[in-house]
Parts: sequence; structure tokens; C-alpha cells
Amino acid sequence: MILVAGSRGMLGRELLGILDGSARGLARQDMDITDRESVQRVLLTLKPAVVVNAIAFTDVDGCESNRELAFRINGDGVRNLAESSARIGAKLVHISSDYVFDGIKGKPYLEEDPVNPLSVYGKSKLAGEENARINPDHLIIRTQWLYGLHGKNFVETMLRLAKERKELSVVDDQIGSPTWTVDLALAVKALIDRDCRGTYHAVNSGSCSWHDFAAAIFAEEGIGIQLSPMTSAKLDRPAPRPLFSVLDCGKMAKDTGMQLENWRDALRKYLKARKGDHGNR
Repeated sequence: MILVAGSRGMLGRELLGILDGSARGLARQDMDITDRESVQRVLLTLKPAVVVNAIAFTDVDGCESNRELAFRINGDGVRNLAESSARIGAKLVHISSDYVFDGIKGKPYLEEDPVNPLSVYGKSKLAGEENARINPDHLIIRTQWLYGLHGKNFVETMLRLAKERKELSVVDDQIGSPTWTVDLALAVKALIDRDCRGTYHAVNSGSCSWHDFAAAIFAEEGIGIQLSPMTSAKLDRPAPRPLFSVLDCGKMAKDTGMQLENWRDALRKYLKARKGDHGNR
């Protein structure tokens, strides 16, 4: 059995669908990963073969003012999962982030590149990676710029703002790969199926700026809005972001034969899927 922790989140819900009958989901209230005894009790009772951690405190700016909570969830919680999963001989699959890098390399990051997180969020995610390695049978999957049907995300924010405003400014100096949760879930499944271990990158192929991403969203939806570029410095958010944090997925392609589709194609599928999803509500 594969146990998905955080099964009601944006990625967790997709994982349950992709992993199908082999997975069981646990919401945060079913297992508090920050409580060592809670984690031990659940894992010793269920004895899964694989534990997938899709729980994280992902409010990047919120982490700056809630450092203790960020490290408790993103760092200590992973240690609890690693210790208990190792105790029962289960593989730990942990979802991490491009924010462990500082974004100054200038070309796509490899798994073995030096890490240097800039923000509290990034530092807490790095702590999670280090703690995941307590379990020798670990799989760390770094991803970025996630969006999906089951949670707040950049695509939905842009579509909402387009209804409220005639003009919009979006940063154009942060470069990454928008990644659809469905495609990430497929990558997670492929890596588990092939019993991969260690650290891997998994994102939709290609890269763009947030400004480019917004422009693509509006173009696909036929929305006319005046869209202007702006710098991260002008936006002045509490947490610093890596400016170029594109992830190289060559290792995953080599070991699984899988390369995720281009981010623009994935966006097109998501926009189609969300209309069907909304239509069923």
C-alpha cells in the first residue's frame, strides 16, 4: 500500500487519482506529521510499503513571519515521517522545492548542484530534504510553480484578477517551469514504480517568467487585458525568490523514460479540465 499524507491538498488529491487502488490517503487531521507519536501510531498500524509526503507549509511570504511553524511542518515533520517509515521498512517519498537553490547559476539546476536557499521557506524545505535522508530508502522529488484543480494557484489568481481589473503587472525577472499537478503525480508514480531512490527533479518542460505565464493564460482564454512587466524588487515581497530556478529533469528521463510535456501544453489541458471540473459543481 502507498500512503499519501496530505491527500486533500492540491497535489495529494491528484496522487490518489493517479496511484488509483494502490493508494490510501490521510488528511492532516488523520495524522499530524509534527507529532512524532501520531506518526508512529499511524504508520505502525497501517504498515504501508511507501509513504508519500504531500504536506507542506507553502505560504512563502508567510514563512518569513512564522519561521518556527515553517520548520516544524517542513523540517521536523519530515524527520518524524523518515524515522517511522524507516522503522517499518517503508520507502519515504518527499516532495521538495526549487527554493532550495539561490537562482544565480544561470542555467537549469542539476540534482547535485550546491543548495543555498534564500528564504525561510527554502531553508525549511532544505531541512526537510536533510531529514528525509534519515530513511536510507528515500526519494526526494523537487518541483516548482505548481498549479492544479484542487487548490489556490497562480492560474486561478490571474483569471480572478482579470475579472476585477483592466490592467495588471506581473514580475518578469523570475524564471521557472509552471508544473501541472497531474503531470507531477504521473512523475511521482513513474519514480515509485521503478523503485528510484535519491533526489530527482520533476517539472513540466520548457521555462518562462511569471509574466510570460500570465500572458499565456490570458491568450489561451481569449482575455484582453493590459499586461505589464515589473521587477521583483518593485513588487517588494517579504521573502526573496530565486530569479532563475529552472530544474533539469534529465536524470528522471534517463531512469524512468519519462519527460513531462511542455508547460504550455499542460496549461492548455488544465484550462480545459477546470471547465469540466467547475461544470460538475
